[in-house]
Amino acid sequence: MSLYCEVKGSGIPVLFLHQGVVDSRVWDSQWISFAPSYRLVRCDLAGFGRSPISNIPIAHARDVADALDEVGVSGAGVVGGSLGGRVALELAVGRPDLVRVLVLVAAALPGVDWSREVRAYGAAEDDAMAADDLDAATELNLRMWVDGPGRTAADVDPAVRAAVAEMQRRALELQAPYWEVLEEEMLVPDIGERLGAVHVPTLVLVGEEDVDDFQALATRMTDEIPDARLATIPGAAHVPNLERPLAFDAVVLEFLADALG
Repeated sequence: MSLYCEVKGSGIPVLFLHQGVVDSRVWDSQWISFAPSYRLVRCDLAGFGRSPISNIPIAHARDVADALDEVGVSGAGVVGGSLGGRVALELAVGRPDLVRVLVLVAAALPGVDWSREVRAYGAAEDDAMAADDLDAATELNLRMWVDGPGRTAADVDPAVRAAVAEMQRRALELQAPYWEVLEEEMLVPDIGERLGAVHVPTLVLVGEEDVDDFQALATRMTDEIPDARLATIPGAAHVPNLERPLAFDAVVLEFLADALG
């Protein structure tokens, strides 16, 4: 297996796929709260946590599909945040046998016309990585994705900021040697145009403090995925499962109970 993965518990499987600023440790709270009801799986995507980059281009969705095949998991509830949400969508369309229910947490899509603010953040991150300043790159990510546009660092739980900083810096350390050549081979390259091909119960979540780009993406997914539902997590930005775990769990566990039976 090319990815670091953990499996816990028994019952209907639920897979957790992390955001692009963290790794599978972001699900530590859910790893406990979801365990009584489901068989849990979480993986570090390539270039995150305990999964080093072994091939270029990377292939997140194929890696996850291979990992699920390896551990004998199919028909899972898939909970994916941001990058992990986009991977979850690819699996739902490209490997529908693996996905029974979707929870999309500020899920990303390819080919988005990002706002000026997000493009400026990306350029600044590239500059910091070119200067080999991983601390600066980490802080840029914290400001954009943990603080959000309407808050300062002082408004955010220091423990949340510290946890994301640790995971983000680890990811940047793994990705730094490949930064300028880091490419991905997607399982479903046109997933943004195929949202209507998602035919499983879908919950779309977004933090109320997240950037406008992801608010708009959440609305778009709710509109284009058949029968998708939208919910907002108050007091959270891009990683609501870490920042507001009780509110996140309440919404997601209720949805999974209804959708999975």
